Amino acid sequence: MPRIAVLQMTSGIDPEANTRAIIDAAVEAANAEADMLFTPEMSILLDKDRKRASQWINSGGPERVVDELRDWGFFASLQISVGSMPVALANGKMANRTFHFDEATGEPVIYDKIHMFDVELDSGETWKESSAYEPGNQVVCVEDTPLGRLGLTICYDLRFPALFEELGRRECNAIAVPAAFTVPTGKAHWHVMLRARAIEASAFVIAAAQVGKHEDGRETYGHSLVVDPWGEVLLDMGGEAPGLGFCDIDLGRIAEVRAQVPSLANRRPIATSPAQ
Repeated sequence: MPRIAVLQMTSGIDPEANTRAIIDAAVEAANAEADMLFTPEMSILLDKDRKRASQWINSGGPERVVDELRDWGFFASLQISVGSMPVALANGKMANRTFHFDEATGEPVIYDKIHMFDVELDSGETWKESSAYEPGNQVVCVEDTPLGRLGLTICYDLRFPALFEELGRRECNAIAVPAAFTVPTGKAHWHVMLRARAIEASAFVIAAAQVGKHEDGRETYGHSLVVDPWGEVLLDMGGEAPGLGFCDIDLGRIAEVRAQVPSLANRRPIATSPAQ
């Protein structure tokens, strides 16, 4: 039975400190005989001051981190799914990019966040991710993990069921949803949406999250979750503090759920009529 480790973080503006926290977690996860480690969105650098962040990004910081984490994956014999970090693109924008490291080959599978977080909340928080980030356009699965096929998403992607429907169609056993959810939206929507996506895809959902008050002034909701294909919450790390949680994944549960409620097999195309 595969064992996963989920790292809940309060990432700050120092990439070296954040990377060290991930490496320490990887060592602890390996000592606990975990097969995989999952980290949150923007786990390497969480900084809303884009000018300050760009100094690290444009100086080759992401490339150095990728090399370091690749080496640690080898050392710990552990697959590491780094929820995301910002990377520079040729067009002058950035990508919000997941790196999933295979401990055998060291070569990462990458996924660029498709849906941009452009919102204005009643709390006064305003975010326009698209002003600095280029949206991805590829649905990505990691084919060979201890969990079987793993679908990759990031945070705001959670609100778009069509992406999860496609990952379900591709028969993913698990879907990663690394996140840095705001407190208002987390309180209202986090648990219900993660449970719904797990049920819809008949798959495990693994959501490593940012938590607490961050150096750049923001506050995130936490509650890193693991949800099984029936929608049962197997792990909830709460909204108070960072930490490392563990969960043993019973892959047989997937077949049990899909046999009882074969919604993936029963899905039919929806015909649409022309606008009147």
